[in-house]
Amino acid sequence: MANAFLFFLLLIFSSNITFENIHACNQSERSSLLSFALTLSSPQLNWTSADCCNWEGITCNQGGWITHLQLPSKGLKLKEGTFLSSSLGNLTHLTHLNLSHNSLYGSLDQTEFFLSMNDLEILDLSHNLLFGVLPSSLPSSHIRMVDLSSNRLHGAVPSSFFQQAWNLTSFNVSNNTFSGPIPSSICRPSSSSLRHLDFSFNNFTGSISFGLGKCSKLQVFRAGYSYLSGSLPEDIFNSTILEEISLPRNLLYGAVSDRISNLTNLTTLDLSYNQLSGALPLHLGKLSKLKHILLDFNDLEGSLPQSLMNCTNLVELRMGRNKLGGDISTLNFSKLSQLSKLDLRKNNFSGILPRSIYSCKFLKAIRVAYNNLEVQIQPEILSLKSLSFLSLGWNKGLTNVTGAMKILMGCKRLVLLSLASSFLGEEMPNDVEMADLNGFQNLQLLDLSSCNLSGIIPSWLSKLKKLHYLNLDHNRITGSIPSWLGTHPSLYFLNLQFNQLSGEFPKELCTLPMLVSGQAAAQVGHIDLELPFYYKPSADIAFLQYNYIFFGSFIYLSHNCLSGNIPIEIGQLQLLRLLDLSANNFSGNIPDQISNLKHMEILDLSMNHFSGKIPASFTGLNFVSKFNVSYNNLRGPIPSSTQLQSFDASAFEGNLKLCGAPLPNKCQTTTGADAPDMSTQDADTKEHQIPWFYVSVELGFIIGFWGVCGPLVLMRKWRYAYYYFLDNVQDSFHVMIANCMASMRRKFV
Repeated sequence: MANAFLFFLLLIFSSNITFENIHACNQSERSSLLSFALTLSSPQLNWTSADCCNWEGITCNQGGWITHLQLPSKGLKLKEGTFLSSSLGNLTHLTHLNLSHNSLYGSLDQTEFFLSMNDLEILDLSHNLLFGVLPSSLPSSHIRMVDLSSNRLHGAVPSSFFQQAWNLTSFNVSNNTFSGPIPSSICRPSSSSLRHLDFSFNNFTGSISFGLGKCSKLQVFRAGYSYLSGSLPEDIFNSTILEEISLPRNLLYGAVSDRISNLTNLTTLDLSYNQLSGALPLHLGKLSKLKHILLDFNDLEGSLPQSLMNCTNLVELRMGRNKLGGDISTLNFSKLSQLSKLDLRKNNFSGILPRSIYSCKFLKAIRVAYNNLEVQIQPEILSLKSLSFLSLGWNKGLTNVTGAMKILMGCKRLVLLSLASSFLGEEMPNDVEMADLNGFQNLQLLDLSSCNLSGIIPSWLSKLKKLHYLNLDHNRITGSIPSWLGTHPSLYFLNLQFNQLSGEFPKELCTLPMLVSGQAAAQVGHIDLELPFYYKPSADIAFLQYNYIFFGSFIYLSHNCLSGNIPIEIGQLQLLRLLDLSANNFSGNIPDQISNLKHMEILDLSMNHFSGKIPASFTGLNFVSKFNVSYNNLRGPIPSSTQLQSFDASAFEGNLKLCGAPLPNKCQTTTGADAPDMSTQDADTKEHQIPWFYVSVELGFIIGFWGVCGPLVLMRKWRYAYYYFLDNVQDSFHVMIANCMASMRRKFV
């Protein structure tokens, strides 16, 4: 019995030795790993134990050969920028290499490394700093996944790169600077396993070649944000397993083929921001699995096909900025029970906005602005409990602003409300009508511009504590700018231009917390919008796209009747980027404190009555890209700086006494009272200089007078001697005159 027990212990001990021997690290590969570690500058890897199979990121097979090297997101950096040293090429059994999300720098085109990895299946070097061109071929015929995205690789993708791609299922080179055409050889019978292709965010050109249809198992094809042209190749519609086609922001043109209805597994179709034309496919509704249709920013025509309502899984429908039209009231949106985002802006749709939209209980965003729709705010909209984005402006028929606002107060999650060019000629809801305001507590953007509303700026707006963006331009609002605007805790965008406001620029407006304190601005969280919002800061700037509400700290007060001086407290608005006070009646000097606004990009003070000189400190406004002080009463030289002289002369015209570049009239130095002042240090230096000539004359007189008379007053002996001297002089003078007179008598007698 004892012998049996000893035999059992011996068996366990020997099996442990065998197990340890099986998994013990190969010493040559251990040395290769240590050589690789020596090329890293940071951080230091804890590779110190004898068995490298137990090291972080290392996996070995039963023979002790290293099969996995996985060190993603470790902050790895190289000492000398030489990536993938020959030491890694000694890991001949490696199947998985993942060094993604590090800071590895160097060229990828190192043939000795790739040729040795004949068993490699997974290669993930994404999100590094790799540069150069791709090698001529893949390192292994066994490779299944290649991810080189988010690097600095360039050049063309070699057609030979996929010659051994017999088992390749996923290929991702997005977010690099590759150029040339997408290789047509990527899909061949030998690469029929391909399921995922991502070429997006590069500089690819030319048309998409025929051949994608040969990838019979292709599920995802992405090549957006490049310069691809032409139409979609017909054979792509043979890939009936396709689930996603994403080709936004290219130069594609032509019609969307009716054959797209063959792709019955398609869930995402994104062809936005192209030049597609023609009508939508009549049988688009056959794609019953579609969840996302993004065809906005094209030149599509015709109407929305009735079959579109058969896409009952649709979550996102974006058709904005096209030439689509037709009566939208004929569409039954109640079938689209999963619809979350609807964007039909800037088309030619007509008819009544169908109430069936309110059956889409999951709707978060509705934008039908810039159409010919008849729109009214119905109480049924309150059934959309998740609605956060509503843009109905620039249509017709929308009336009763007070009633509409009272209904919309019940949309508790509303973040963006744009009703521009509506309620034409009505009166702004006053404080009495909105006395029971208890909604809009999440509202961040309110746009009631171009409505021709009358009245004053109501104080109920001060209750909207989360409001960031207030646009009331192009109305008939009168009265003064209320002081409570300066205490609003979240406001940083204020547009009151093209109204009839009067009074002065309130000092309180210079204390807006979001424009004064960077700390206050940093504490405001950015909520991603359900749809992009487009805004044009000025007439000569293109529309900008914003995915969350933070357009910039802007104050527009132009084209009103505001008067008085600009308060010097304006220098407190440290974060202000745009200030437009043009076309008002402001007067006085331009405050020097404006130069404290170091983030200023656009400054327009034109068409006012400003006088004095342009502050010399304006030369420090280094970020200003648009500057205008034309048509005022400014005088003197334009301060010399590379910034102010870079603007066109039209930015300074209309000031008859202003001189210097870029104006054609040069400043001339003359004498006299009308001599122009050439100093740019202070606008009134010459006027306040001390008249040293007159001071010296007066000082000399005082010193001379008291130098002579002082001793006579203070010293008696000097005074007696002085008077005795004067008596002697007087006597001598009298004697001299008497002698002269006697002499003259003798001559004439």
